[in-house]
Amino acid sequence: MIWPLGPRRALEIDTSTWQSLRASLPYLRALDDADSARMRELIAAFLSGKTFSGTHGLVPDDTMRLTIAAQACLPVLHIGLDPYDDFVEIVVYPSAFAVRRKVTDDDGLVHEFDDVLAGEAMDGGPVVLSWDDVAGPERAPAANVVIHEFAHKLDLADGEADGCPPMPRAARSRWLETLHAAYDTFVDALEAIEDGLPPDIDPEGEEADAWYARLPLDPYAATDEAEFFAVAAEAFFVEPGPLAEAYPALYACFVGYFRHDPLHGGRERD
Repeated sequence: MIWPLGPRRALEIDTSTWQSLRASLPYLRALDDADSARMRELIAAFLSGKTFSGTHGLVPDDTMRLTIAAQACLPVLHIGLDPYDDFVEIVVYPSAFAVRRKVTDDDGLVHEFDDVLAGEAMDGGPVVLSWDDVAGPERAPAANVVIHEFAHKLDLADGEADGCPPMPRAARSRWLETLHAAYDTFVDALEAIEDGLPPDIDPEGEEADAWYARLPLDPYAATDEAEFFAVAAEAFFVEPGPLAEAYPALYACFVGYFRHDPLHGGRERD
């Protein structure tokens, strides 16, 4: 099937295409019949409303569009597509891409550098993804760059990247308290591992991976609360067990917000 680039219209995913997509993504196979039907409709609606653009010679095909759409829709399966209304375009690079950064240090000195990324979600703008990182071997079992970037979109829906999507005030207070506690615990655990690395181990090298594997989340989660939320959202949908064991209160908050419980049959329990 060819997803049109012209005027938008309601699309459908035929049975053969849907079966192939489910076979390729384990988190789709885990959905019950009701959630599977809802996901199929949601992906079709997502593809009807978004434009995919390739760069550096890459031309997104149906497989790319479907793969990205399915992973983007998983976090909003029981929320709906409204949080994604602030953008239309998804830009796909063939591989990791460099973004020029400029930061000012505490002494007022300006530093410029290239930040190599697998994905980026822009406030009010497009989502940018590296296809190699979408389709290729993951850096960790719970890693998923599409879910990560679309979790940022959820976070940014109220205009602030603070690790908390829009929600009622009472729920927001509980969420932030729980998120900050889990984040602080994670940072302490990461620092303990770094302090315990043998002197001949490069903390940035592959030889340190065995030590970092003891963490329930990728070390990148320690960057700030926004990245902690995005990395934790990856784990929640892809490999929820370690997240639930390490941070049960945060897992419960995620179940309430996403209205989804990956460890207990998908939909939130009553």
